[in-house]
Amino acid sequence: MKNPDNIQALAEVEPDYMGFIFYKESKRYVGALVAEQVRHLPKGIKTTGVFVNSDLQTIAGTIKDFGLRTIQLHGAETPELCESLKIQFPDIEVIKAFGIDEEFNFDLLHTYDNVVDYFLFDTKTPAHGGSGKSFNWEKLKQYSGEKPYFLSGGIGLEHLDEIKALNHPALYAIDINSKFELEPGLKNIAQIKTFKTNLYGLQA
Repeated sequence: MKNPDNIQALAEVEPDYMGFIFYKESKRYVGALVAEQVRHLPKGIKTTGVFVNSDLQTIAGTIKDFGLRTIQLHGAETPELCESLKIQFPDIEVIKAFGIDEEFNFDLLHTYDNVVDYFLFDTKTPAHGGSGKSFNWEKLKQYSGEKPYFLSGGIGLEHLDEIKALNHPALYAIDINSKFELEPGLKNIAQIKTFKTNLYGLQA
């Protein structure tokens, strides 16, 4: 999210999390977004800063400036960095993202078990996500860990039935992005409402 009006419109849909990308190479980089426009969002929405290989000082400064409640790490961040974040900001949720392909080894996650709150499984891309492509969800059967995870990667309205059919005990949340955009960083609010209504069986 990076457009103030679009942010406010999405807030009315009451998502559990709302992401703000602080990776300058991303098409969805927050740019000149004013911190107060994030700090004043309803407390029921977990404002989430997305970072790629940023150092601890940069992440910490952004947490303080924007009042972030969740951090999503999409690069090669180490368990040590995750632990440092948890120590410095004990009330912050830390999500460590991993790019998944057919060769991915879920054993790599063990060193993060005690220093993050959630994992996020996304499609492996050189651009650290945002590809609009899904990975093979059959691969999730190889994940036997207890750490809850977010499912990400090219999820759209056409995936609703597949998501409802997933029966994985650690699946915690669905992360949607590019398939619900009018342009990078500008969300289609009507589509998101439809997705949420159908995913949770709510009345429109």
